[in-house]
Amino acid sequence: MSSPAECRILVFASGNGSNFQALVDALAAGNIPDARITRLIVNRGKAYATTRAEKAGIPWEYFNLISNGFQARGETDPERLQEARNKYDAALAEKVLALDEKTERPHLIVLAGWMYIFGKHFLAPIAEKGIRVINLHPALPGKYDGTHAIERAYADFQAGKLENNKTGIMVHYVIEAVDQGAPVLVREIECQEGESLEQLEERIHSHEHSLIVEATAKIAGEIIASQQAQQ
Repeated sequence: MSSPAECRILVFASGNGSNFQALVDALAAGNIPDARITRLIVNRGKAYATTRAEKAGIPWEYFNLISNGFQARGETDPERLQEARNKYDAALAEKVLALDEKTERPHLIVLAGWMYIFGKHFLAPIAEKGIRVINLHPALPGKYDGTHAIERAYADFQAGKLENNKTGIMVHYVIEAVDQGAPVLVREIECQEGESLEQLEERIHSHEHSLIVEATAKIAGEIIASQQAQQ
């Protein structure tokens, strides 16, 4: 007899964990059916996301580039920095793939406020096992890749250069090219005259929780449908 279809989710976070909490709450409410978060991984020791995980009864783990010995503190040599990142990425991929294949290894990885850019040494082995990886980015597809996306969109709006006066947020698949993976869901947000940068940031962040939940539910549904088709 085949086991029930299920989407196992692994979440990566670096800070407060409000997007992680949104996923926890959505799962508890049944808004992401037949799915569960099996583990949280953080790369910052004081990440409040770990407290959220403990309250929800979700195992968590701290795994850091420097604290776990991959990069020397204060290192500035570009080659050594890249080598350290490559080794960290490979070790993290190995850690994920070492999880029990039938109970804990994820079908989906959600980067929920994960402040680190993965390279091929993480992404390639994860993709090889068919695990999808998604990220939330506060910009529209093809616009403002990388850091300070909201600030850059706001500056263009102030200068009259923002296309249609709209920015937005998206959940996208993670590839080596930063923030350039195929979008899963997109939400446009119109900039408003007289609005401060802080007000725009607040409006954008207010949409993040619902979008990351909707995108996770969409992909989880696709994964479960695929499992059911194979049974």
